[in-house]
Amino acid sequence: MNSVERHQIILKRLQEKGSINVLDLGKELDVSTVTIRKDLKLLEERQMLFRTHGGATLNNPYTIDRSVVEKEKLQSEEKALIAEMAASLVVPNDSIIIASGTTVLAMARHIHPQGNLTVVTSALQVAIELNRHSNVEILQLGGMMRSSSASVAGPYAEKILEDFFCSKLFLGVDGIDPDFGLTTTSGLEAHLNRKMIEVSQKTIVLADSTKFGRRGFGRICGFDEIDEIITDKNIPSHMLKELEGRGVKVTIVE
Repeated sequence: MNSVERHQIILKRLQEKGSINVLDLGKELDVSTVTIRKDLKLLEERQMLFRTHGGATLNNPYTIDRSVVEKEKLQSEEKALIAEMAASLVVPNDSIIIASGTTVLAMARHIHPQGNLTVVTSALQVAIELNRHSNVEILQLGGMMRSSSASVAGPYAEKILEDFFCSKLFLGVDGIDPDFGLTTTSGLEAHLNRKMIEVSQKTIVLADSTKFGRRGFGRICGFDEIDEIITDKNIPSHMLKELEGRGVKVTIVE
């Protein structure tokens, strides 16, 4: 089989599945992974695909900053399932941090607090959503408001966090990449998220399967700093294996 024939098969598999894995292609085409990587590099240079960790995809792996309104329409069913699972982890008389993002906002809508609940949040819509409960005490962080996410970031918000410690952080992300870790589209938000991790006993990431293999501008942290990822059944199998191999608990909702 020559390179042209390999490229045709690679592109066909990509059209069928949306993403492909170097190891799987090597076995199917009976060539080395080095050869497959060279093929993918050439096809990327021709703008026919995007290379990712261990494979390739049709979608640009570099995330862009979208508005909350636009993001809420994407993977809404998956986000609802993830949100419901995350909300079930909130215990009576808990003290938690909820970061920004549409999946954590969906989680806020699923919270039915037992006893008293203290919530620290950077997201205005999360605060408004939880304000309807009389037994929820909300600490809204202050700072520079990001119009795209309706959430705050910056040194003032980070300074406020220094006075608190919470049992759990529920964190939304824009990208999860094996090499680069967890990311968001904003450098300021990434820095605030790191502060949130520092003052939380446990970090739980809420991310639908489209976030895997993608990178945002601002790096939040590596996998060693998170405890659990809640995602949907479409998580790529190689990513699931990678995460579990690094000791990250992955909860899959269906």
